[in-house]
Formats: sequence, C-alpha cells, structure tokens
Amino acid sequence: MAVTVKSVVLWRKEVENKTGVLAQTLDPVAKLGADLQVVMAYRYPGNESQAAIEVYPVAGKKLTAAAGEVGLAASSIPTLLVEGDNKPGLGHVIAKSIADAGINLSFLVAQVVGRRYSAVIGFETIADAKKAFALIKKTSASKRK
Repeated sequence: MAVTVKSVVLWRKEVENKTGVLAQTLDPVAKLGADLQVVMAYRYPGNESQAAIEVYPVAGKKLTAAAGEVGLAASSIPTLLVEGDNKPGLGHVIAKSIADAGINLSFLVAQVVGRRYSAVIGFETIADAKKAFALIKKTSASKRK
C-alpha cells in the first residue's frame, strides 16, 4: 500500500504535570465520541512540573467547543501525519532526505503496529512542511521498490 502524507492540525494544551490531567483533558472529547488518531502527552525535560497534551483530529462544532473548554487550541506548528507499510530502513531514508534538504524538525513521533507505521512530524515553517511532504512521498515510493 502506498504511503499517505497529509497536513494536520494538532490541538495542544500546556498543563501542569500532575496525575489525572490527561484523563481530565480527554474526558469531554471522549464523551462526544471523538475518534482520535493521535494523542501525545509529555513533560518538558528540565522542567518536569510542566507538560503538553496534543491531539488530532478535532473537527466539528461540538468537538471544537469541547476541546476549547478544556484549554485545547489549534497548534501553529506545521505538522504532517505519515502512514504506510513498514519497511526496514524507511525511517532512516525519510530522515536523511529531510536532513539533506536542510530542513530541521520540531518533533517526530513514530511507531510501527503490525506491518504498518505512522509518524507525526512537526516543522519550523509551513514551507519546510510542504517541501518535506514531497520528499516523504518520493523517498517512500523509492523504498517500496
């Protein structure tokens, strides 16, 4: 199966790192039946009392309102969601093509489940994300051969 690359908007909230804050944040979203594809929660290295929560997708009036009520807001970080069939070395090929193009990543979270992988990649600028979009499609296609 071909790789899919799409631009996404993460909804983000900075929080105090304490027990239960993730569950409290997700509660109203879950009650509306949201089917989140991405949930990231992490504390800040060097400032362990602070953390961030990021989710995707948030769409529709009710879900957007519920997300806003718990402090989630659309992030300004240009982000790509990449999904496809896993192949050994694919992550390296993608990372190298992005690096060779002089693009710096803001973040990358990737995982493999079964034979499929998904990656959420943040960039410093929209231009970098657009350039990386094309590079990921190209390098992923060449790795499938």
